[in-house]
Amino acid sequence: MIRTFLLSAPLVAAAGLAYAVDAPPAMKAFVEADIMDWAQSAQVTDAIAAQNIETNGASITQIEEWDTAWRAQVGQDQQPLIDEVMGRELSVTLGERVAASGGRITEIFIMDALGLNVAASGVTSDYWQGDEDKHAKTYGMGAGSVFVDEVEFDESSQTYQGQVSFAITDPDSGDVIGAMTVGLNAEAFF
Repeated sequence: MIRTFLLSAPLVAAAGLAYAVDAPPAMKAFVEADIMDWAQSAQVTDAIAAQNIETNGASITQIEEWDTAWRAQVGQDQQPLIDEVMGRELSVTLGERVAASGGRITEIFIMDALGLNVAASGVTSDYWQGDEDKHAKTYGMGAGSVFVDEVEFDESSQTYQGQVSFAITDPDSGDVIGAMTVGLNAEAFF
């Protein structure tokens, strides 16, 4: 009985967060102070712009093929598509940001206009985020859009994680060019 209670306590705390309309103040302040300052950096916007040129005009069939290939490569010895994304300098930078966060950030990944991974701090379960709210409610909603997802238990990080996603804009035109998702360890903010 006591073990059941202790194991369910984080779920109760997370459930309260899951139904919150807004991010907890500490999470929101962290994103505004520690992430937004570099999220619009030239390294991020240039990488998105370059991939948008490469993927422009891709059909839904091609996108699904890339996504299927990525999913099939997860955990395999040969991972050409995953290796391409994870080998990018921006992916290395994102990994360093996660490591330097003191456990507050669990993951970061950046998406292009189609919702395809541009860079990631770690291997994501899929390549195409364009069919998910993290892309649809940011890129699809325009400049300044922020989407805070429900807090859930993340198997890969073994933490209760809340994802904050936001649109990334071209610094010159102000047009939305992609999106970024930052996974935050919800337990680190209470």
